[in-house]
Amino acid sequence: MPTRLLGLPPWLPGVASMVDVRLLAMTDDPEELVCRCARNDYYDGKIPDDDFPTVMNGVGGDTVDEKQATLVKKLMLRGHWGVFEHPQMTLWFRVSRSCMAQITRHRHVSFDIQSMRYVDFSEVDPTSEEDIKRPRTWDQEKVSTREGTRAIEGPVEERRELIDETYERCVEAYNQLVDAGMPKEDARMLLPIGTKVNITASMNVRAALHIISMRGAGDAQAEIQELADGVRDVLEEHMPTTMRIWNENQKAIERQRLSP
Repeated sequence: MPTRLLGLPPWLPGVASMVDVRLLAMTDDPEELVCRCARNDYYDGKIPDDDFPTVMNGVGGDTVDEKQATLVKKLMLRGHWGVFEHPQMTLWFRVSRSCMAQITRHRHVSFDIQSMRYVDFSEVDPTSEEDIKRPRTWDQEKVSTREGTRAIEGPVEERRELIDETYERCVEAYNQLVDAGMPKEDARMLLPIGTKVNITASMNVRAALHIISMRGAGDAQAEIQELADGVRDVLEEHMPTTMRIWNENQKAIERQRLSP
């Protein structure tokens, strides 16, 4: 088995690999929908019949944008998260099976996951961060987790070699068993938990904010923090007012109240 003690390994040591998060579909005008649904509770007309400026009459602000910001801020600070359940979005992302086990704990999200039972993983590149997630702390001398702070012993080069050789051997063994006729659903047991799979996930905006709040926290594991950052990027692009107010008022927002 070749070693890689010199130069940079293919998975870019010391450089965090961001999770690839892509938007497949999203409710049109999600912030307008939030406001329309919130206004419906106290509006004496029929919100489908009136244009948005009319629906927003009575909300503080000189322009429709200002009124929208006023209402969104009031909803957030008062904990009225139900109206954020109306806009929906569907995401595609690629994460390790380890991260998959964490994100699928969110029960208000619908998931479809690439099957290791039916999909052939023989082309997985054990040296590529695109295919297998590397341990974040492989090159660190000390690490802090929820379990405390501890030193990591041994030369960095030896750790890197151990990781590379183990991943390469796991993929090689998987291929040998599949080539020998073993079903993929059984041979997959040998693939590392860091092996990446493609996932589609549909959720409402409240669930997405909950993911950002819980999984983007500093004590969350590194890969799922990257996933939460990707979800945040989608919302910041498509719901800029909501995310600006969210970012400006973090101390006033209790994250547990987001939980559906």
